[in-house]
Amino acid sequence: MTSAKPFAPACERNRDPILDVLRQYFSDRRRVLEIGSGTGQHAVHFAPAFPNAVWQTSDVAENLPGIQLWLDEAALPNLPTPLTLDVTGDWPDARFDAIFSANSLHIMPWPAVEQFFAGVGRVLEPGGILAVYGPFNYHGSYTSDSNREFDGWLKQRSALSAIRDFEAVDRLAQGIGCHLVKDHTMPANNRLLVWRRSDA
Repeated sequence: MTSAKPFAPACERNRDPILDVLRQYFSDRRRVLEIGSGTGQHAVHFAPAFPNAVWQTSDVAENLPGIQLWLDEAALPNLPTPLTLDVTGDWPDARFDAIFSANSLHIMPWPAVEQFFAGVGRVLEPGGILAVYGPFNYHGSYTSDSNREFDGWLKQRSALSAIRDFEAVDRLAQGIGCHLVKDHTMPANNRLLVWRRSDA
């Protein structure tokens, strides 16, 4: 690994538990959009597990060179050039039958979370799967002391960041025709929420 590539230790820790869940839902998918690909580590780990799917990375413009370094090294045929995607701006003129995002909703301001789901509503096909990984609160309460501490750290870094309430996020998903398939318990007090969009 060259020193030029960005590296997130959390990606190394969580990639296998996430992949174990995604295998249950993405094995028949053909066009996956990853929103907020970060370093690119998840993409190069997940794409080989779904050889029949194009795994499309995306992120804000400043993160794309780092993602491209990982993609270049992996040299996988189903990992195209990453897309520039700021959820508050223009979305790709394309359709996907699966969307994945990790550790993104608690970083965004709440209006951006709303725009995230509005954008998903434009690009996710009927019958498509939406999978979102990260920490969530339930009924306004933290699920662990570590999540409470993490939320405090987030808010010190940016007053607009926060662990989101599952119920509020689920309402946004329902608003674009997605129903919760399963709320998966993950290591380190995280969750992997999986929705399916209605066929209509």
